[in-house]
Amino acid sequence: MSRVTDEADLLARIDTSRPHTARIWNYWTGGKDNYVVDREAGDQIRELHPGIGEYALADRRFLGRSVRYLAAEAGIRQFLDIGTGLPSADNTHEVAQRVTPDARIVYVDNDPLVLAHARALLTSSPEGRTDYLDADLRDVDTILERAAQTLDFKQPVALMLLGVVIFVEDHEESYDVVRRLMDALPSGSHLVLSHTITSPAMPDVDAAVAFWNEHGTPKLTQRTPEQVERYFDGLELLAPGVVSCNRWRPDAGDPANPDEVAMFGGVGRKR
Repeated sequence: MSRVTDEADLLARIDTSRPHTARIWNYWTGGKDNYVVDREAGDQIRELHPGIGEYALADRRFLGRSVRYLAAEAGIRQFLDIGTGLPSADNTHEVAQRVTPDARIVYVDNDPLVLAHARALLTSSPEGRTDYLDADLRDVDTILERAAQTLDFKQPVALMLLGVVIFVEDHEESYDVVRRLMDALPSGSHLVLSHTITSPAMPDVDAAVAFWNEHGTPKLTQRTPEQVERYFDGLELLAPGVVSCNRWRPDAGDPANPDEVAMFGGVGRKR
């Protein structure tokens, strides 16, 4: 793993006066890397939308199922995971390297608390390699240049964008960022993307997001399922398409038709 930002600088960048998305997500999934302000905001959001904690769990399970598919069935050995979030159980490299120990993973995030944990938690199997970059999703050229030190962009790569393009407010800019990243990857690469949606059937989700955008950081942008599907334009969208994350190829033993959550995701293959 490469050396990340100096520890003192990281600690100075952590703002504990306002709730933060990654830390609330960590709280909802049972993690310990959060503060009182995050837990209080998380509880208030759950009052507005009691099921919202399930989104975090559904998104995490979607990561596990999609990475297992890519490593075991699609032959993917390289993963570029942007918007990593706080490390927890079954990170991308752990799931992938259980299937193929020589898998290479590059994580990208610009959250100082995430970076502070990266060196200790994002380790690799002896056969594979894991690296970590301090960069923003919008810094496409920087990400690609630095990731190329670990990944071979002549071979297929899985681009993981789980719950991160929601932080790009402008729709066209968000599509452009995803397109530029995928354009740099060869045929056979895959896009794995999840996104909080807005839907007339889920008005309490809109209320929860509005509360968050008033009190928390960074602000979130919801999109409709149709807008989320547009990120896969030009790709072969794998079945079952863009769906509620807990309905994307559920594991044996999962409910046959689980309750829909407002975190949608899909997997697409570059031809």
